[in-house]
Amino acid sequence: METNLLIAIANLVKKPITNLVSHYRSANRANSMGDALEFYIKDILCGSLDEIDLQEKNEIYEKYFSYFGNQNNPPDFIIKNGDAIEVKKIESFKNSLALNSSPPKDRLRSKDIRINKDCRKCDGGDWKEKELFYVIGNVKRGIIKYLFFIQGTCYAANHEVYDKIHVPIKKGVDSVLDSLGFEKNTTVELGRVNKVDPLGITYLRIRGMWGIENPVKVFNYVAPVDQKAEFSVNVIMLKEKYLSFPERDRENLEKLVGNKFFIKDIKIKSPNNPAQLLEAKLLSYSK
Repeated sequence: METNLLIAIANLVKKPITNLVSHYRSANRANSMGDALEFYIKDILCGSLDEIDLQEKNEIYEKYFSYFGNQNNPPDFIIKNGDAIEVKKIESFKNSLALNSSPPKDRLRSKDIRINKDCRKCDGGDWKEKELFYVIGNVKRGIIKYLFFIQGTCYAANHEVYDKIHVPIKKGVDSVLDSLGFEKNTTVELGRVNKVDPLGITYLRIRGMWGIENPVKVFNYVAPVDQKAEFSVNVIMLKEKYLSFPERDRENLEKLVGNKFFIKDIKIKSPNNPAQLLEAKLLSYSK
């Protein structure tokens, strides 16, 4: 079974659901609105919005996804032989996104020390890079106000940009800990100190806390979001990426273009060089 982001957007446009409380919590399928938003994105990818049996839903997910992660093991999920998806829920309309100890990613790389071995082994384990999409949902009191899907290469700089900050800080932390004679642990964070106290039962985690501006603010110049709209969806991806999807999926989505949904060519600033403009696609829906 195959799916992709265009299929998901087509399913969303055909049947937009904005009340996550009534759709998910009533069936005891989500413990939080963050969980419910992830369920929603999975369901529009799988066409399983109407499936209420949990066992059946899990079997459907197995057909379409090759990996499920969590807060400590990104990404949130990977489409079989396809793109990686990272879902972020925010309550305030323009809140920045908290990425915690992981810097922004333009793509998911199999050599990334922050992903686990099960993620590396998915899809046969022979992949080196996957396209990554961030999905940001503005959810308040269980109601989705907007969704923003943004391709990582449109949003984040090359990973070397973030490593250039992380690596020297980590070396500096290690140097300080060595000078103090503390026992260190190997970690993907900036540092971890074991046995801080005489009993040897206290440890200290030293973490970087990454964040990034909301795409609602970053891409306001090409995709303004109307705060008065009941519900809106914006999708930004490189034109090259859009054209890489199967022709039938592009045609099926383009048939839905009308008063509430449109697709157009745009140009966006390169995350690596704002003086350079990248050819991209904007898919936009509102009601």
